[in-house]
Amino acid sequence: MRFTFLLPCDNFTGGARVVAVYASELQKLGHEVLVITCAQDRLPWRQRLRAWFAPSRPPGPLGHIELSGVPHKVMDRLGPITARDVPEADVVVATWWETAVWMHGFPEAKGRRVHLIQGYESWFGPQVLPQLHAALRLPNTKIAISRGLAQTIEAELGPLDIKVVPNAVDLQQFNAPLRARNSPTRVGFIYAHAAIKGSDICIAACELARQQIPDLQVLAFGTEAVSAELPLPVGAQYFYRPAQQELRAHYAACDYWLFGSRLDSFGLPILEAMACRTPVIGVPIGAAPDLIAQGGGVLVHNESAEDMARAIVALCRDSHAAWQTLSDRAHATAHAYSWTDATHSLLGVLTVKA
Repeated sequence: MRFTFLLPCDNFTGGARVVAVYASELQKLGHEVLVITCAQDRLPWRQRLRAWFAPSRPPGPLGHIELSGVPHKVMDRLGPITARDVPEADVVVATWWETAVWMHGFPEAKGRRVHLIQGYESWFGPQVLPQLHAALRLPNTKIAISRGLAQTIEAELGPLDIKVVPNAVDLQQFNAPLRARNSPTRVGFIYAHAAIKGSDICIAACELARQQIPDLQVLAFGTEAVSAELPLPVGAQYFYRPAQQELRAHYAACDYWLFGSRLDSFGLPILEAMACRTPVIGVPIGAAPDLIAQGGGVLVHNESAEDMARAIVALCRDSHAAWQTLSDRAHATAHAYSWTDATHSLLGVLTVKA
């Protein structure tokens, strides 16, 4: 089959990474793939988007698409991508609400129209909602990256027949050998200033838990310098902009990983931590309910520091054997599903007649 992916631009966001992985996996299976991106832009809202989701970025103008080595066409303008820019194909995939609008006008020869929904893209305020909702209602095959994301959108807009193909993680990058629980116990989380990322919940939970577990250790990493407005717990280890190859060691150094996000389409750190044998204590956002329900951690039903702290204390007081069971289940959950599996699931949706 011939696939064309449409992106606003190439960058180091998680959304671009997902497209790059899918394009690479499809190529491995013998399919023809082309990724089309607009010229690199510097519009303020896109800069905010990159800052919101991007991990530490290597220097230079390249992004995940270019680094993946898949066929890549870069436009000489910011957009829109038109039918004249797109070759004939079997499937054309929009990956952002604007690209879904552009794709809507393509003739049938450009391929079956698919909207890969990677977020409820309302992050920049109510002014975008009318356009976003109109884009989500366009007739096409809709695929969301988590069940929670699909439910959020359909709760707002009504039934849209959204299929779900969950993300995976690189199981070679994220893996760890068997280990015992640390003594004293160590918890970790991702540090970010944006309130939606919930770092403040994790920080407060650690401080509350220390009232009963005084020697609780804390590790965090992130792409932003620690601010006076959001200080880390006393004595916490902080790794600023760690290299991608270092993330496995940071996850594996922890006994529990905290996920406190207030808004997330999936929550890849949950799966990354689990793949490194670290159970997750998480709020029910994104894919957390589905992933944690498989036994690799504890779901905190209320998005509060108090509830997360209670979970930390209870698990720290649990036996080492109980921790080992959680660790084994976390690893099994993450390693039961690869990007190759996700690609086959994607193809399964696309080969069903619309």
